[in-house]
Amino acid sequence: MFAINKDLFKHIYKLIKSYNNIVIARHIGPDPDAIGSQIALRDSIKLTFPNKNVYAVGAGVSRFKYLGSLDKIDLTTLEDSLLIVLDVPNFIRVDGIEGLKYSKIIKIDHHPKEDIVGDADFTSNSYSSTAEMITELILGSKLLMDTNVAENLFMGIISDSERFLFKNTTVHTFETVTRLLKEYQIDFLGLYDKLYEKGFNECKFEAYIIDNMTITENGLGYLIIDNSVIEELGLDNSAASVVINRFNFIKELYCWCFVTYDERNEIYKVNIRSRGPVINEIASKYNGGGHVYAAGARITKKSDISKLITDLDKACSDYIGKENQ
Repeated sequence: MFAINKDLFKHIYKLIKSYNNIVIARHIGPDPDAIGSQIALRDSIKLTFPNKNVYAVGAGVSRFKYLGSLDKIDLTTLEDSLLIVLDVPNFIRVDGIEGLKYSKIIKIDHHPKEDIVGDADFTSNSYSSTAEMITELILGSKLLMDTNVAENLFMGIISDSERFLFKNTTVHTFETVTRLLKEYQIDFLGLYDKLYEKGFNECKFEAYIIDNMTITENGLGYLIIDNSVIEELGLDNSAASVVINRFNFIKELYCWCFVTYDERNEIYKVNIRSRGPVINEIASKYNGGGHVYAAGARITKKSDISKLITDLDKACSDYIGKENQ
């Protein structure tokens, strides 16, 4: 399942070596795995090829600024670029590549395959995270790594596996993290502080969700969060996506989703998590996608929110039926 594909890694390395302009992108609404992988790969390529123009693009999230800075670049000025797409399976969710002229794509992703197919394609949902895949690529090729790169990859793995608590954790995940810890002297306790430290208002937000969440008889929890609540607590628009994993051990919930409204883009953002029902197939019906148990959607019509909730509730009901067989 985790046999290193030396030929694929050689192909990826040769493509990187052959381009002077390289743009690394990931999904909209990024998490530490997406940004950590993106910045880590950019910095690894720069270590290996100091004279190349390598850019990590897309909107940043202030909460994750400890992972490093993203690049502000007019992509229309670049010619003959290599595009590296991380942690996203479909073009509609790629952030920040408008106007880019690219001739080849490298894709590295741990989601199920969708419409992005790379000229060099490293796609497998057997991995805990894209960061785990980037670590394997760097350690299995001539790309270089230093402690900063290793720390960002560590953070991506820890975040997307929720400190090895999620079902996507494997023996390979532990082996990969062990190599990072042994070979690059990572201060993991200090990194945990950055990842898990939260303010009192964030705790209040979690309490608000608990107090206001609707829970169906089938174990679906859902809440449409008014922007005024987020503003009153002094949080940013990523607040719902930040806290959603913290409800993973509520025994009454099989699945839960939070809906917020993005006024600038005029869309409803839906974060969805599950402890059993398959949710990514449902999310894909609503301009989204993701993993079997962790997914998201972007909805333009408010009436579709109730349809999504109905579909998720049915998935919970079906899951309960199978469990009771």
